[in-house]
Amino acid sequence: MALTPVAAQAADAELARNGGFEAGLDGWSCTAGSGTVVSSPVHGGTKALQATPAGSDNAKCSQTVTVKPNSSYELSGWVRGSYVHLGATGTGTTDVSTWTGSAPDWQRLTTRFTTGASTTSVTIYTHGWYGTPAYQADDLSLFGPGGDPVQLPAAPAGLAAGSPTSTTVPLTWTAVSGATSYNVYRGTTKIQTVTGTSATATGLTASTPYTFQVTAVNSAGESPKSAAVTATTTSGGGGGNPGLPAHALVGYLHAGFANGSGYTRMADVPDSWDVINLAFGEPTSVTSGDIRFSLCPATECPNVESVADFKAAIKAKQAAGKKVLISIGGQNGQVQLSTAAARDTFVSSVSKIIDEYGLDGLDIDFEGHSLSLQTGDTDFRSPTSPVVVNLISAVKSLKAKYGSGFVLTMAPETFFVQLGYQYYGSGPWGGQDPRAGAYLPVIHALRDDLTLLHVQDYNSGSIMGLDNQYHSMGGADFHIAMTDMLLTGFPVAGNSERFFPALRPEQVAIGLPASTQAGNGHTSPAEVNKALNCLTRKTDCGSYRTHGTWPALRGLMTWSINWDRYNQWAFSKNFDSYTWS
Repeated sequence: MALTPVAAQAADAELARNGGFEAGLDGWSCTAGSGTVVSSPVHGGTKALQATPAGSDNAKCSQTVTVKPNSSYELSGWVRGSYVHLGATGTGTTDVSTWTGSAPDWQRLTTRFTTGASTTSVTIYTHGWYGTPAYQADDLSLFGPGGDPVQLPAAPAGLAAGSPTSTTVPLTWTAVSGATSYNVYRGTTKIQTVTGTSATATGLTASTPYTFQVTAVNSAGESPKSAAVTATTTSGGGGGNPGLPAHALVGYLHAGFANGSGYTRMADVPDSWDVINLAFGEPTSVTSGDIRFSLCPATECPNVESVADFKAAIKAKQAAGKKVLISIGGQNGQVQLSTAAARDTFVSSVSKIIDEYGLDGLDIDFEGHSLSLQTGDTDFRSPTSPVVVNLISAVKSLKAKYGSGFVLTMAPETFFVQLGYQYYGSGPWGGQDPRAGAYLPVIHALRDDLTLLHVQDYNSGSIMGLDNQYHSMGGADFHIAMTDMLLTGFPVAGNSERFFPALRPEQVAIGLPASTQAGNGHTSPAEVNKALNCLTRKTDCGSYRTHGTWPALRGLMTWSINWDRYNQWAFSKNFDSYTWS
């Protein structure tokens, strides 16, 4: 049905700020960093908005406009793309929207509304749809009588710093009437803009004092800065790299089974390997928390050494500067610490294994259904799911027991970590896999105790990177994109106010299969070297552009030492020959 033109009134005016995007995104806020300004295609002028939906984010870009009560308005704009929406909320009567299912070239959208008796502002917006490509918008207009001038907001009060980590400081403050967003400053540098009353400063240096202030923002401008608050980051809790070389090679040793690759005795592990993870400690039942470990039975591994020789070989490796850990879980070892009793049993049984074999620490290799998030557990910074909370508590107890020399590593799958950029748990509407991103609260809570995170960049589906493109395993691109996410940090489930902070480069290694038989996603030595070159030197990067250069990247992990031996040590030989600087 055609829209009847609105007769202009004397007080009618153009109210949308920067509707042609000639001043960039000034005046506009786009969810999850989805919006940017492009010079082509444009409808008018030299710039237009381009916004890209990703995961559960529909790339909504909006601004709040001052209006008059009981008044009529026309909202219009030009759009390109599939399923592009234009609308207004907060009208005080009936919120409106219009959309096009397909606009291969510029198409004008128009809608109208009347404000309520007490309405003084509305929010106008445009957005795309889930799973669709980027859309463009230009020359957005809200025409009608202007409202009373917006007053500059007051400076925020109550700024407080929570408990810092070695790299982050959480901040909270009191809401300011009339504010639509807040700017967070570290010293004189603006580091974040958020719409809520909390933020986390990330990428900080351990044992360093930082001063923060916050301002309130609305369409009238930015308030004065709040009173300053100072917080000092922690020392890191000894979770850095106890006794590791600058660049380390980590491998899993099939100590309890052969797995088609044959048994490798501990004494026969080459000196190339800096961290040796014993695979696996497994529970007596999924929920018992009672972890057991034993050497491969002679019927399966005829060349297995005696327990005494195994322990002696561990001591010899440690004397040579190597670290030997017990790895808990694996593909078949589901561990769910759903009760306090299971948590306590986990601590005591893992301690028994560490003490019996004289090990240096623990590797957490929880896979399958070991970790999942209950409905309503939506913030990785304050998890509530028992299996997550109890695991964090158990590992902290082990760390406290063994002290700063305790080596803690983790080997999650991409589904439990990088997928969290798009999805977290069952999601805001339910229905998602509750395991999505479920490792993030564990990593975050233990980041000051964490020695190494080596995500398994194999046996993985395609994962969206920070470029909002999907990346598939098997080549340098996948490892570059997945590792860049860990070293840059990312908003969880597209929520910029729930930002997973970057890890330090010395805490990160890349996980790969040692041979084509070891797992899906084998990467050739040449592609491995390209990934290392890109991440540590910013060369050989291909189409993906990293957010930094990290020469201190710790190294590589592989499944497994046994499979590398089966493949004539191709993986470890390539690592040994790589020139890091």
